[in-house]
Amino acid sequence: MPLTTHDSPETPEVLDRREGPYGEVVLRRHGTLLQIIANGCFLMDTSDGRSERRLVDAAADALAASGGRGAPHLLVGGLGVGFSLVHAAADPRWGRIAVVERERAIIDWHRAGPLAALSAGALADPRTEIVEADLVEYVNETSDTYDALCLDIDNGPGWTVTEGNDGLYAPSGLAGCARLLRPGGVLAVWSAQPSPEFEETLRNAGFQQVRTEEIPVARGVPDVVHIGVGPG
Repeated sequence: MPLTTHDSPETPEVLDRREGPYGEVVLRRHGTLLQIIANGCFLMDTSDGRSERRLVDAAADALAASGGRGAPHLLVGGLGVGFSLVHAAADPRWGRIAVVERERAIIDWHRAGPLAALSAGALADPRTEIVEADLVEYVNETSDTYDALCLDIDNGPGWTVTEGNDGLYAPSGLAGCARLLRPGGVLAVWSAQPSPEFEETLRNAGFQQVRTEEIPVARGVPDVVHIGVGPG
């Protein structure tokens, strides 16, 4: 979720405003950009997307480095403006692509709203499945397993959108992620800033080959992707 701004002097136009289970979610247009705002906090827009795409590619690269596998199953945590999903669907290497999104409004904006222009092809891909659920609950409850988990629901392990997300980056949450991963599977976590503390938590949770990759962005400090290979 890159924290970007737009320099256009135009006043943002609110396209839709919803009250959901986690508060207010707004879609607005600012110049040529579409922006998602949650509880008054800017989350993401359609200005770039390079780090969200790299999130998916970093997971694919780590899988390939560990020997690769045919048609790996991918879980994307957070639909957002669709950059990660669209990039994954453009890659024929992936098998099933499941996207877990808790906000019904965001799903609707992709299926029949302004964001459909970006994601319609990916949503129509037979490999794609949209799961309307809270990712923290999904990780703890699902019996599905995946070769790669790409998580982008917060601004980083230390900068969560809602307080309940904190547990995902704690030892118990990482244990849940490890349970979802098939042997040698990869966890990749997007963040707006590096976190040596989270790297250490990953290692303590049994993840191997832990590293942090920086992705330069148009302005400000680089985004990062934390990567680890699951235990076992």
